[in-house]
Amino acid sequence: MRKQEVHTGREAGQGHGTGSPAEQVKALMDLLAGKGSQVSQALQAPDRTPDSPLGPRSNDSRIQRHREALLSRVGGGPELGGPSHRLPSLLLVEGLTDLQLREHDFTQVEATRGGGCPARTVALDRLFLPLSRVSVPPRVSITIGVAGMGKTTLVRHFVRLWARGQVGKDFSLVLPLTFRDLNTHEKLCADRLVRSVFPHVGEPSLAVAAPARALLILDGLDECRTPLDFSNTVACTDPKKDIPVDHLITNIIRGNLFPEVSVWITSRPSASGQIPGGLVDRMTQIRGFSEEEIKVCLEQMFPENQALLGWVLSQVQADRALYLMCTVPAFCRLTGAALGHLWRSRTEPQDAELWSPRTLCELYSWYFRMALSREGQEKGKASPRMEQMAHSGCKMVGTLGRLAFHGLLKKKYVFYEQDMKAFGVDLALLQGALCSCFLQREETLASSVAYCFTHLSLQEFVAATYYYGASRRAIFDLFTESGVSWPRLGFLTHFRSAAQKAMQVEDGRLDVFLRFLSGLLSPRVNALLAGSLLAQGEHQAYRTQVAELLQGCLRPDATVCARAINVLHCLQELQHTELARSVEEAMESGALAGLTGPAHRAALAYLLQVSDACAQEANLSMNLSQGVLQSLLPQLLYCQKLRLDTNQFQDPVMELLGSVLSGKDCRIQNISLLVSAQFQKVPECLRYFISRKREVTWQGLDPVTHGQVFLQHYFILNATSRFHLLRGNSIGPQGAKGLADALRINRTLTSLRCVSPVPCLVTPREGPENPLLRRNQ
Repeated sequence: MRKQEVHTGREAGQGHGTGSPAEQVKALMDLLAGKGSQVSQALQAPDRTPDSPLGPRSNDSRIQRHREALLSRVGGGPELGGPSHRLPSLLLVEGLTDLQLREHDFTQVEATRGGGCPARTVALDRLFLPLSRVSVPPRVSITIGVAGMGKTTLVRHFVRLWARGQVGKDFSLVLPLTFRDLNTHEKLCADRLVRSVFPHVGEPSLAVAAPARALLILDGLDECRTPLDFSNTVACTDPKKDIPVDHLITNIIRGNLFPEVSVWITSRPSASGQIPGGLVDRMTQIRGFSEEEIKVCLEQMFPENQALLGWVLSQVQADRALYLMCTVPAFCRLTGAALGHLWRSRTEPQDAELWSPRTLCELYSWYFRMALSREGQEKGKASPRMEQMAHSGCKMVGTLGRLAFHGLLKKKYVFYEQDMKAFGVDLALLQGALCSCFLQREETLASSVAYCFTHLSLQEFVAATYYYGASRRAIFDLFTESGVSWPRLGFLTHFRSAAQKAMQVEDGRLDVFLRFLSGLLSPRVNALLAGSLLAQGEHQAYRTQVAELLQGCLRPDATVCARAINVLHCLQELQHTELARSVEEAMESGALAGLTGPAHRAALAYLLQVSDACAQEANLSMNLSQGVLQSLLPQLLYCQKLRLDTNQFQDPVMELLGSVLSGKDCRIQNISLLVSAQFQKVPECLRYFISRKREVTWQGLDPVTHGQVFLQHYFILNATSRFHLLRGNSIGPQGAKGLADALRINRTLTSLRCVSPVPCLVTPREGPENPLLRRNQ
């Protein structure tokens, strides 16, 4: 590596004071590219001003002005329920799961019940430091989180703290960029990329401002206009060469440009899969709200009205599906705003129109009504007339709906003025209170304006209302961008088209759109939005036909996929709950074995996610057939405790079960199984699951050799187990002796619960013994 000789202190300022801006740019680019090690060493110990609020290098005017500019840009305080409680520590993860790569953000939260696998945490101030004495700092770090989890809030929080000298003290320069900024360029070179964030580069005495270690932040990979393609991108090492933005980012991540600069990328999980795992040194995940943090967030929204706060909290806690989604901070705030407006609107509690929301579409309908009321208040009318609300609502959907719908189809979530003009959006309308509840405006570094919906789900809701209304007059397929297709007439035809498209999309990006489209047919939603967004009774005659159409999408496939479970969510939105209710009643009565059709399997998988009873223990000990279990395996991953103890499965199904239990998606901590007479030892497919200190409860052990050998083998294999339950087994004297022999090896077991008579355990005369042996004498 070529060394570059520089002066330090005052001599550096004099020596470079006459350099041209081009020379100064070259010097900074050389340093970012890893050249000039003497400069880096000199900058490790610059003159310090201990009392400076901007950190140890604040005497350098360029860095100081950069810190002040960043503070001005990111603001001075956290958002509701924000960093002070949750963001100082992130979860360390070992890569992405199939669920994160392939499914909609809502599906990820619902399937994992708002939580995740136990993981190590890393403090924000140690995010870019080695994890141990023998490791090195990560060069490329990725932080993932579903939409609305707080990725941009986290970045702003970190930048704010760095500008104040509180974190990242080993970074002399932090360059935060968003993909909303980068999308404004067709082509860009590394030189201009740096100058867009650090405009002081053209000033004298550059060497003093150049970094000993720099951090480049790229926020919002999921908003990148062009997907990154690491397979076909040409390598570029020239920082002055203009190349497409996606190629520039790819070369920075690969290390062809700025090889010694640390890179921090934030993204929704599915989009982060574009980056090969071999290029990522550290992956972290933002955890969702805990129950206490949900309460804190809502307290901040309603600080002066304890009655309102108590009612909103009770509504959130009473609905499990709503509670799970409130672990996402943006959704929690949206829910609080909608429920708060409902509570304030109540005059007659018995009024059916003002019942608490039971579905997602009902909740968003209340949010829409809240936005309408703000629009009226902005115009000086506390209670705007229905005609005015209808006009404002229809105009907003007509303005933004087509934009939202086609954005979903193209995976486009950020829009610019040229997009607005292309879809005929009235920019003046965007300044109103109604649109401001749905759309946020942000100025980019290039002095252009970017727009995005305040949450992905709001884009999906507006897109669904647009499609719902457009289907009345459309004669061609609305999913065809050119507008030319075979004629399609009538709402039912267009709904069928939407359902088919949603089932075909592998990444599930149309799942929630289809839920909203189904929910708009609900009588309660129609009552809420009649006159403002929907016509009274519009399309209500199609409810039964739509329910049949949705159930027809449940095909007898080998496995129950997320698309099939989403159909059950759509039926719930439609308030057609007969299918889910029949399966739930069969679970409670133990008659599930008689329901084996595709629709019943999908309903069972749906209940495993949303049922309060299944949250603690999924009891499927109901003599399920091997085919049913096999089709449900992908959905059983997310149960905490699973009972299959009256089902007898053959080797192929056990092998499949073992592969599921070994996956990194698996959340199961305890599984109860029936021991078949064919098993003399613990099946090979279950050994990895057991070795990860998870528990298996065995049933069906007989009092002869089979039970003795099996138990002995299990406790030897699971030598770290601390608790175990034996339920429904007949363990004779030989079995008890074998168990005692096994406990000579397993000395960590502290609790053994036998829900059946067990003879006194025989204490071995020689060798170490488990304390349980003494307690059982």
